[in-house]
Amino acid sequence: MSANAGFAYVAPKSVDEALSAISNVQARGGRAQVMAGGTDLIVQMRAMDKAPRTLVDLKGIAETRRLEVGAAETFIGATISSAVLNEDPRLVKMFPGLMEGADLIGSTQIQGRASIGGNLCNASPAGDTIPALIACGAVCVIANASGGREMRVEDFVVGVQKNALQPGEFLLGIKLRNPGPRTSDAYLRFIPRTEMDIAVAGCGVALTLDAKGICTAARVGIGAVAPRALLVPDAAKALIGTRVDDAALNAAGAACTVASSPISDRRGTTDYRRKVIAVLCRRAGAIARDRALGV
Repeated sequence: MSANAGFAYVAPKSVDEALSAISNVQARGGRAQVMAGGTDLIVQMRAMDKAPRTLVDLKGIAETRRLEVGAAETFIGATISSAVLNEDPRLVKMFPGLMEGADLIGSTQIQGRASIGGNLCNASPAGDTIPALIACGAVCVIANASGGREMRVEDFVVGVQKNALQPGEFLLGIKLRNPGPRTSDAYLRFIPRTEMDIAVAGCGVALTLDAKGICTAARVGIGAVAPRALLVPDAAKALIGTRVDDAALNAAGAACTVASSPISDRRGTTDYRRKVIAVLCRRAGAIARDRALGV
């Protein structure tokens, strides 16, 4: 039987085993698809992509399940479920906005398997954790046969359901610098329903304030308003050097509107999404500011 004649499943126990499995399938002309949680995968296979493949399940690899909160940085393995992350008080305290994004991935049952790593690799423009990861300055740790590489989240997603992984690579985990004093983040999205819906627009904001309450650093990520989630440097510039007051927040929101290039569909028009993303930026920025101030 040829490699692309049917479906197969492998569950490697180490990074090397996973790389070897992927390489072997691809060398035979087959399709290897890496699985972190699998919640999006099953839906996609039923609805729009029924082509045969070999599923490479990463959950058996210790490194992809590693959660390490160090003195300077935090590592989150690619397969750790949202449910596990949201129950960790250290993460909720350090990265409240990112955990807000993780808590929006599906229902309680889905969160038992769904992961930030899977949400990122799926590369949906409306993925809730991606703008939040961008705001936090997250870095992707990628495994490959050459010893691995790293890249920022805003560079990892390159299009609609397209990421920057090369053949033979997979996402090992995500690295974040631990926040310093008076630093915090927030994530907000808008959906037509009260829960379990895809974002019409989403915005993550991370801020650092000095002892006088002046913003010294900022990052703003937006989602569902362009083919991929975006870092918005002009929104950050509007906040830095201010007390993150209404004028600064309005300017940051306007920058998000300018940076966006949304589509119109039955869930929202282009103009509507551009207005909503500005509102979300203002509100998320105010929440991040208050958290940084300890309010």
